[in-house]
Amino acid sequence: MLHDRDRIFTNLYGQHDWRLKGALARGVWDRTKDIIHKGRSWIINEVKESNLRGRGGAGFPTGLKWSFMPPDEKRDGRPHYLVVNADESEPGTCKDRDILRYDPHRLIEGCLIAGFAMGANTAYIYVRGEFYNEASHLQIAIDEAYEAGLIGRNACGSGWDFDVYLHRGAGAYICGEETALLESLEGKKGMPRLKPPFPAACGLYGCPTTINNVETIAVTPEIVKRGGAWFASLGRPNNTGTKIFCISGHVNRPCNVEEELGIPMKELIERYAGGVRGGWDNLKAVIPGGSSTPILPKSICDTVLMDFDSLREARSGLGTAGLIVMDKSTDVIEAIARLAHFYKHESCGQCTPCREGTGWMWRVLTRMVRGEAEVEEIDRLLDVANQIEGHTICALGDGAAWPVQGLIRHFRDEIEARILSAGRSKAA
Repeated sequence: MLHDRDRIFTNLYGQHDWRLKGALARGVWDRTKDIIHKGRSWIINEVKESNLRGRGGAGFPTGLKWSFMPPDEKRDGRPHYLVVNADESEPGTCKDRDILRYDPHRLIEGCLIAGFAMGANTAYIYVRGEFYNEASHLQIAIDEAYEAGLIGRNACGSGWDFDVYLHRGAGAYICGEETALLESLEGKKGMPRLKPPFPAACGLYGCPTTINNVETIAVTPEIVKRGGAWFASLGRPNNTGTKIFCISGHVNRPCNVEEELGIPMKELIERYAGGVRGGWDNLKAVIPGGSSTPILPKSICDTVLMDFDSLREARSGLGTAGLIVMDKSTDVIEAIARLAHFYKHESCGQCTPCREGTGWMWRVLTRMVRGEAEVEEIDRLLDVANQIEGHTICALGDGAAWPVQGLIRHFRDEIEARILSAGRSKAA
């Protein structure tokens, strides 16, 4: 269990003042100038030592990602940009929303430190369009930081100029993909770019750019202040630090909670969410990392740990750590069909496997819900999902295929029973 002294998000529930005065009282903007004076290499090395992995879903090592930005001696005159991905649209995920709403100054301080570390004088925070109140809080915090001299010219008295801009999206899920987000920032339709070139070489406006998730940037100041070794001491090897988990669905107390990576799923749900509705034995399945990660049955949920590697070994993923809990009253086929409809709707249509395949999977699943499919179609559906996975420009195709794969992997007998039962009813 995470000790209170190790919590980073000390206003996750909005119990304290979210504005500058309250943030200063909680230690935000403390020693920021001194951190910047330690230099770019020192900051990046501390983040590398912490073994922080991206909190937006992919889990890529953050310090390594920052080091891809051209160093000072290799700059070619183009500006560097930091882009913060606050386009939180993954069903089951609501962690970044609470950071924006209740701890915006922690994010802004993280932007300054991360921006300096990668040689960026400008940060853009791309906020999901539906997050109106959250964006309003963030803009107030940005204005407060400018007025206090914490950002802008000579930010924090460090000698580094740094500007922060808020950009509101228009509600497209695809703009959570980093290169589609860049396209949208540039005023174009949000469609993912082919890579290479990667954003660190040619990103926003053709300039070196790093895109990070809100939570990833927001934990950075605490890491460099307390030291990378402190963060690395939490969690498990290669799965270090704290993480905000979003627990929703059939639990007694849906919540967001900050805990160490590697906590058992059962302990996480029972300790913080009040347990499964009707007791743990009433659990049917959990989607562990937001809607795009494969569903896991109770037999795996009994023992699985909540971190990147453990969930990968269970053939699922940590993703955004948004747990969607389903009790035995759930029609799991219909639940996955609903997710398939979401991905069909949100596909940008650029890649044929995703454009055609997501709709096809949804239509087949809809027939399976009603028992109108044939048993042979289960393998055909799995084959199509496998053909979509890994054959698209971005990971939306993967995210659409994985829930279907998980359903067939663990609940094939339920699909077959539905089809056979419907067939017997017709015959009668």
